[in-house]
Amino acid sequence: MTSLNTGSAQTAATPTRTAPPIASDSATVVDPAAARATMVSRLEAEGALSLGAVRAALLSLPLEELIPQAYVRRSPDGETPKRWELLDWSAPQDRPELQGLLYDGGSVPVQHDGEQLLGRARGVRSGASITSMSTLMSLTAMLLEELDLRPGQRVLDVGTGAGVTAAVACRVCGDTGVVTLDRDQHLTDAAAVRLAALGLRPTVMCGSGQAGCPGLTFDRIFVSYAVSKVPAALVEQLAAGGRLLAHVTSASPSWPALAVVERDQGGRLRAELRAVESGHRAGHGMDRIYLAEEFRTRISTGQGDWTQRSKLAPPADTDRGLWLAVDHLLGGTLVRDFTAEHLAVGAPGCGSWLRVEPVSARRWNVITAGPRDLWKEIQDVTDRWRAAGCPDRYPLSFNADGTQRASSPCGRLSWPLPASRPADRSAST
Repeated sequence: MTSLNTGSAQTAATPTRTAPPIASDSATVVDPAAARATMVSRLEAEGALSLGAVRAALLSLPLEELIPQAYVRRSPDGETPKRWELLDWSAPQDRPELQGLLYDGGSVPVQHDGEQLLGRARGVRSGASITSMSTLMSLTAMLLEELDLRPGQRVLDVGTGAGVTAAVACRVCGDTGVVTLDRDQHLTDAAAVRLAALGLRPTVMCGSGQAGCPGLTFDRIFVSYAVSKVPAALVEQLAAGGRLLAHVTSASPSWPALAVVERDQGGRLRAELRAVESGHRAGHGMDRIYLAEEFRTRISTGQGDWTQRSKLAPPADTDRGLWLAVDHLLGGTLVRDFTAEHLAVGAPGCGSWLRVEPVSARRWNVITAGPRDLWKEIQDVTDRWRAAGCPDRYPLSFNADGTQRASSPCGRLSWPLPASRPADRSAST
């Protein structure tokens, strides 16, 4: 599960919910078993979960025991400092809201300002930030299905967080072969206690996710935070017949990829980057770029430096393989405003931006500003992507010098991981 403080942590980032306290009364039903069954049914309907061992594990996993405390934001957008309230399952008045938080499928904030998790008192915290979150359950379920867990497998869970992935791995594979690793001692201490209370006893370790567990090999390796490239040590620890999953991202949070690495029985590696809709948050210490609120407003309302009428349609949101190529080939310098009705992209480093507005069925106004012509840059990559056959998966090579490179199947599109970022051409915003 994701944890920004631990190097676990995107994109898929669901906005942290803001809510007034839920009034507790006799009409409010607290039934975690029913809520759990509803969650599993919803995940099945969404296509994130199918019949099998992962479904059975989630159906029997009491999240209220594994995550007995969680935060909800009480301050409205724009208010500083932010206010967070820690809900506690042991307090009956908190249970209705906490049950919704745990089983409604959103990200669940579990740690504030790097605090110790065990022995916390419920109540309001002000300022600082949330430093660990349990990932969207739909994303977790899809990845656990992709991991193809089976009884008896040795599993390395990198980024313990709240312990959900470790718990499912123990239920499916048996806990003797499961190792869960996190860089935050507070998270591993809490996970060890809470997993044991559920009768699950994986090996819980505090250490670097980049290093993994030297000297050991695993059939399945799951990284629950985004990385700029697949950690070489984890690739080395992948056993024959094994599979590794990790989200790969540039400095931009907008267009993630899922790295799927497999080692065949002969020891040969096969890997690819899959363009995906959402992914884990970036790991500890990764450089990130974002669109400040003022910059978003400038993009959405500004007149720009130049407006052109175009017959070229903006690339579709579903062309994820294209956007992944755009992100990396342009150095991870662009950020998409997904709250905008139509295509809106900014380059925070130099202040360039573009906004596309439909004029008619086959005409668009393209408003641009700044030293970079982002429309031309995106269309140039679009032409190359189409010439390469519109791929949404890119073979990933691991070279002897330690470099990693993604390429289209035909070889026309190619970039190293991590992508190099072009120098900014004006003052930053």
